[in-house]
Amino acid sequence: MAAVALRSCRRGLSQIFTNGGLSALTTPLLKVDRRHKSTVQHASRPDLPKLAYRRVKGKSPGVVFLPGYGSNMNGQKGEALEEFCRSLGHSCLRFDYTGHGASEGVLAEGTIGTWKKDVLFVLDELVEGPQILVGSSIGGWLMLLAAIARPEKTAALVGISTAADQIVTSFNSLPLETRKEFEEKGEWMVPTKHSEEGFYKFNMDFLREAENHCVLQSPIPITCPVRLIHGLKDEDVPWHISMQVAERILSPDVDVILRRQGQHRMSEKDDIKLMVYTIDDLIDKLTTMV
Repeated sequence: MAAVALRSCRRGLSQIFTNGGLSALTTPLLKVDRRHKSTVQHASRPDLPKLAYRRVKGKSPGVVFLPGYGSNMNGQKGEALEEFCRSLGHSCLRFDYTGHGASEGVLAEGTIGTWKKDVLFVLDELVEGPQILVGSSIGGWLMLLAAIARPEKTAALVGISTAADQIVTSFNSLPLETRKEFEEKGEWMVPTKHSEEGFYKFNMDFLREAENHCVLQSPIPITCPVRLIHGLKDEDVPWHISMQVAERILSPDVDVILRRQGQHRMSEKDDIKLMVYTIDDLIDKLTTMV
């Protein structure tokens, strides 16, 4: 496992964190200046729900944030990324999948394929040039699918608690009798502390469709730089999934960064600093490559 070197002073990032800019990462974690926050826009698509997004224009490579299941673009990581990109003059786009946040559609009717189409639409229609895709949880799975489908639009990947194949793997690891019970009911109730209801509900059609998008059974044809950040205390997506992703990706430039105290959402101040430093290091690498 390779280690990533994070150069904190190249663009004065240590000053950004302590003097304005990302100093908002002190408690309370994010006090984003609303005067400079991007406005919500809606992208129309023929015969498909409108997608809500926030965009900051700037230099390349840009950054696109892919949130987790049931989450939205206005979380701590998404807002920190926008503020970071704005401070450096790089473009940034964050958006809500179909059925999430301010986008149209119904969450329960969405599938991995639905949200993959959302990501591809963003890359094809809403951004210019290659992007650094930053995917959180299921967004990490979607960033892999997008990178495979749009290699020319993918400059690098940063996965945070990457949940590649996780929903399918978790269901298939259940005892046979338990799986049969859920199949007879037609839905699977997954306990979680990240939902007001205390569980996520997945129907069998969702699981069967998700199987079509699994990536861990064979080499993953991605050749750009990849960074995978994962917490050892993640109770939702085991950290070894990031190790499996790293082993299967064909790129020679893959680093796994494990945080001993990190949990699933990786939204503590130091977690977000690590994410930002990792992206800054990639921007440096991408802009200095001959």
